[in-house]
Amino acid sequence: PHRRHLLSSIHIHIQYTFKASIERKSVPSFLPSFLPSIMVSDNTKIGSGLLFLGCIFLGLGVLFFFDPALLALGDLLFLTGLTMTIGFSRTVRFFSRRDRMRGIISFFGGIVLVMMRWPVFGMILQLYGLIYLFGQFFPILSQAMQNTPVIGSILSMPAVQQFFAGFGGGGGGRPPV
Repeated sequence: PHRRHLLSSIHIHIQYTFKASIERKSVPSFLPSFLPSIMVSDNTKIGSGLLFLGCIFLGLGVLFFFDPALLALGDLLFLTGLTMTIGFSRTVRFFSRRDRMRGIISFFGGIVLVMMRWPVFGMILQLYGLIYLFGQFFPILSQAMQNTPVIGSILSMPAVQQFFAGFGGGGGGRPPV
């Protein structure tokens, strides 16, 4: 009887501790209070890191005179990060849209050219594909960055706003992802 009472009290203590740790999420005080309701999954965090690393390696590959190894590694990290960030099914759906076929073919054709050690032509083709595929994000990104200290004053200029408003098919189409 004593053992059963001890196990039951341990079980209740574990349940209470687990429930209390779920109810009070540890969020720093400088973050908004609504943040615990929109916490990001681990796959999204890892995918964002891989996307960032892919962009870094692509930038380094261009900086080091179109080094094919760095560009190929950057391409692989970028695609893996994109897949982990938005999910496999949304990635397949994004890269199988008929209205974006020109961008899809040029983007993946550029990756193939980089893998075949034609980095300059591959990166030109990839850049065209990226602009064609992700062009609808540029007006959103421009709008979001207008509040930043240095870049915001440049992005707030009427000519720059007009450029980004017409960039990537404008804002009238359906969202890219």
